[in-house]
Amino acid sequence: MKVAKFGGGCLRVPADFINIANILREGQSESTVLVVSAVFGVTDQLHNSTEFALRSEESIPLSIANIRTQHLEIIEQAIDNSTIRDRVKNSIEKRLKKLERLLYGVAYIGEITASVLTLILSQGERLAVDILTGVLNDQELNAEALESDIIGIVTDCVFENATVNMPTTRTNLQDRILPLLDEDIIPVITGFFGCNESGQPTSFGRNGSDYSAAIIAHCLNAPALDIWKDVNGFMTTDPEFTESAVSITHLSYDEAAELSYFGAKILHPRTVEPLRGSNIEIRIRNIRNPDGFCTTILPDGFAKEDVIKSVTCNSDIAVLKVRGAGVGFMSGIIGEIGNQLSRLNINIHSVITSQTCINLLVDAKDAKMSKQTLEPLVGGVIERIDVSDDVALIAIVGEGVITTKGLAARVFSAVAASGVNVEMFSAGASDVAYYFIVQQDDMNAAIQAVHRSFFEEQVPT
Repeated sequence: MKVAKFGGGCLRVPADFINIANILREGQSESTVLVVSAVFGVTDQLHNSTEFALRSEESIPLSIANIRTQHLEIIEQAIDNSTIRDRVKNSIEKRLKKLERLLYGVAYIGEITASVLTLILSQGERLAVDILTGVLNDQELNAEALESDIIGIVTDCVFENATVNMPTTRTNLQDRILPLLDEDIIPVITGFFGCNESGQPTSFGRNGSDYSAAIIAHCLNAPALDIWKDVNGFMTTDPEFTESAVSITHLSYDEAAELSYFGAKILHPRTVEPLRGSNIEIRIRNIRNPDGFCTTILPDGFAKEDVIKSVTCNSDIAVLKVRGAGVGFMSGIIGEIGNQLSRLNINIHSVITSQTCINLLVDAKDAKMSKQTLEPLVGGVIERIDVSDDVALIAIVGEGVITTKGLAARVFSAVAASGVNVEMFSAGASDVAYYFIVQQDDMNAAIQAVHRSFFEEQVPT
C-alpha cells in the first residue's frame, strides 16, 4: 500500500485527470490512497474572490462563473459516461452554491474570519476530489471521494497553519480508510485542510496537501509516499538561476526539510514532520514523465564527497535590527520580542545577536507590522529598530556542511570572487544547513558562484 499525492500542477487540463487514472491502472498491484490538491490556479481564484467580495458583492457572480467554467470544462472532456458526468456536475453545483453563500456572507458582514477563509479555500480541494473520483469511476476504477474534515483529520485551532493531532487522526483514518482498501476501493482524499475538535476546517497553509499526505501515510503505516509534481524533483539549485542545475537522486529527511524551509518550492516545509521515526520513503515524481527520474527522500542521509547537495534562496524575507549598546547582554529581551511578535502570529525564522544589535529574520510581509509592534520597547537599552527589506537569504544544504573543514571558506571565497558582500551568516542551528544574507540585487550572482564552485560538471549521488 502507498499514499500518492497529486498537486495542482498535475491538475491543469482534462488530460491530466485521465493521466492520473492511467498511472493508477498501471500500479493496480498495490493499494493506493490518493491525496489531492485544488485544480491548478483555483486556490488563487478563491483568495481573489474573497478579496473582491469584501469590496463589492457585485463581483461574486463573475467569480462563481469563472470557477464553474474551469471545472465544467474538465468534467465535459474527461468523463464520457453521462450518468457519472451528471452526478459529478450536480455535486459541483451544490459546492458552488455553498461557496456563493459564503462569499455573500463575507460581502454583507464586510470582514472575514480565519475560520471562514479556511472554509472558502477548502472548496478548491473538495471540487477537485469530486471530479477526480468521477474520472476514475469513468475509467472503471473503483474510487470514493472523502473530505478530510469529515473523515477526521483532527488538528489544533491554528486555522491557517494547523498541526495535526496524530493519535486521534490515526484512529479515525484507520477506521475509515482501511475497510475501503480491503474492498479494493481507491480513497480520494482532500489535501490542504483538516478540522479542529469543534469540527471547524483548519488549513495547513499554502501547499499544505504535502503535509496532509504525510499525515495519512504515517497514520496508515504506508511504506511509501509518492508526491507527484510537474517538475523533476529537487535540483542542485533552481534552474532559473543556471542551466547547469541538475536533479538530485537522494536526500535525507533533514536535507529535504531544510531545503523546503529555506525556499525550495518542491515540498511543504513540514512534510517530513509527521514521518519522523518511521521508515517511510518519499518519492518526488514528475507527472509529465511518470517512469522517469525521481528524487527519493529517506530518513537517514549520507555525506557526499563535496558535501553540498543544493543551494536554495528566499527573497521574501526581511531583517529586523533591534539596536542598542547593551541589547546583547540584556536578560529576557529576546523572549519579550518573541512574545510580542507571536501574539500576531509573526514567525521569527532566525535570530543573530551581538553586543549592540539583535537581528531577527522575518517574512517580508511581516516586517512593517513587526517594527510597529516592537516600537513601544524603544527607550532605555533599545535605542532604535531598523528594517532591511532589500535582502535575500541563500542556504547551503547537505549532510556534513557544518562539520566539513574548509567548506565555508570555499563558499565565501566563491561568493567574494563574484563581487558579492555577505551581510550576515548563521550556522549551527541545523546539522545539515547554514545560510547567509546578501542584497537582493546580488542574489543571482551569489547562487551562480556557489553552484559553479560545487556542481559544475558533477552529477549528484
